[in-house]
Amino acid sequence: MSALIALEDASVRFGAHTALTGVNFLLGAGERVMLVGANGSGKTTLLRLLHGQLPHSGQRHTRTDAKGREPTQAMVFQRPFLMRLSVWHNLLIALWLAGVPKTERATRAQSALERVGLARERDRPARVLSGGQQQRLALARAWAVTPEVLLLDEPTASLDPGAKREVEALIESFAHADGVAIVMSTHNLGQAKRLGTRVVYLDAGQVRVDLPTAMFFCHSLPEPAAQFVKGENPWAA
Repeated sequence: MSALIALEDASVRFGAHTALTGVNFLLGAGERVMLVGANGSGKTTLLRLLHGQLPHSGQRHTRTDAKGREPTQAMVFQRPFLMRLSVWHNLLIALWLAGVPKTERATRAQSALERVGLARERDRPARVLSGGQQQRLALARAWAVTPEVLLLDEPTASLDPGAKREVEALIESFAHADGVAIVMSTHNLGQAKRLGTRVVYLDAGQVRVDLPTAMFFCHSLPEPAAQFVKGENPWAA
């Protein structure tokens, strides 16, 4: 298969609650897919399903190479968990958990810190960093494992405008310079327009629209999606 990850008629339930229903989704190499929709529409659940974290019905397929290896993936959350350790040791432990050989960890960690502009902070406790710095550290941990797929759950939602621009620039550079495929949830439609090659709109656990970015913002959309783009609340109509 050519897609890095494919979902076929995938559904996810949490007890009596259906979080995703009948999702079909293909992620190609180098794509930047923006997930948009109201709170509770299923964006985070879809990210976790793509990451292989959730039991589900339907099919989830990943592309494998000649040695049977699946694409390397990493996921970054809106509020990343950082251990009560230095910036440096947060990176080393992440690399250890990812199975990176010990002989490579220091080099990868240093390269990652330089890539995100945190080399001078390596000995500081990770939890005293600013919000933007913490998110850049989370991105450094993800980038250090050289992922083919990077999943991002509203990574700039809690950041000030300056930190948001820094994180957006890093995400864009991962895609352009490193060829990483990105799936990212966001409530910021301007951000989706700036960063995405595709926009996927979810509503009540279903994918309602899946279009190239330019078409999403100038195409005639189904009414709930059109209301969302206009900033209206479909439940208040």
